[in-house]
Amino acid sequence: MVGRWWSVLRAWPYTFGVALAAGVGITAIVLSTHLGIALKDPDGFLGPAYVRLPLIGLAFFALGVLPSAIRRAGWRHTGRGIRDIVRDEWTWGRVGHIATGLITFYICYVSYRNIKGFLPVLREGVNFDTMLSRWDYWLMFGHHPADLLHDLLGTSISAQVLATVYVSYLMLIPITLGAFLVLNRDYTLGAWYATSLSLNWVLGAASYYIFPSLGPTYSNATLFDELPTTGVTQLQESLFVNAAQNYEDPTAAPIWGIAAFASLHVSVTFTAVLFFQRTDQPRFVQVAAWVYFVLTVIATIYFGWHFIADDVAGAFIGWISVALAGWATGNGFWHQRHHKIQLTAEGDSEAASGSDTLANPA
Repeated sequence: MVGRWWSVLRAWPYTFGVALAAGVGITAIVLSTHLGIALKDPDGFLGPAYVRLPLIGLAFFALGVLPSAIRRAGWRHTGRGIRDIVRDEWTWGRVGHIATGLITFYICYVSYRNIKGFLPVLREGVNFDTMLSRWDYWLMFGHHPADLLHDLLGTSISAQVLATVYVSYLMLIPITLGAFLVLNRDYTLGAWYATSLSLNWVLGAASYYIFPSLGPTYSNATLFDELPTTGVTQLQESLFVNAAQNYEDPTAAPIWGIAAFASLHVSVTFTAVLFFQRTDQPRFVQVAAWVYFVLTVIATIYFGWHFIADDVAGAFIGWISVALAGWATGNGFWHQRHHKIQLTAEGDSEAASGSDTLANPA
């Protein structure tokens, strides 16, 4: 009986994701009420997340529909082509699945940011930077990892390149989410990715409370004095100012943004790498994702955001997120699935016939 009900629940690929969002959202609300610190919506690229995500979704909708509409009806009748495509392919079920993925991601992300923001209050005086630094020193045979990278890569062009990679993460993740939610007819694919990313936020927030830490750039700042001004160093300075305001009055300060263990930059980019591989995306996409991941890992150490253990833990969170989300959405994980994106209006009758199916296609 229980097994049958569980099968029914898993028939909708967002059951687990919605439950996860509800759980972490309620947790954030309870903590906010208990501490007397209002929930805040974190700002980011193109404004708050509730503005950013719908805009990205609409942009990918246009990207998927406009070229096909022009091919179908010609430039002069683009409007008619758009109407035909929307009528034939954009069911309310499809729109509902996209909206569910965006909302699930949004709730988990905003809750994660706020729960992370409560760290200095709930874990006041607890800090593992000394322990994590000693591990780094031992692993690198008596050297600081950041020093070795500065000597190996230099502190001029390399710093600018790595800073660009690190900061670009802020917009690449919602963009890839929008792509897999909007530009694909297999609902379970978008659900898998949205749930994987959401799990990153939840597991990452939990890891912050297990080993509260600031990271090398805040606990041993002299190691990074030679680095030039970049987008990363400016971000670090901004977070330092926010931290000082939080220590003075957490109820009025911006969201606390400093936490080292585990690295969510590493976990989320590793999630993308594994997801692209498991869903058999084009080879150039997989290679680009691996290169981006490696550069991100280097950047986290180079700029002092994280210790080595933070990155290892981040990779584990990324792996478990993809595996668990794959199972929860009916996609599996251990066996590679051919789930390349099927664009909205390519006339693929097989894909179209499965576009309204809530269960994972065989």
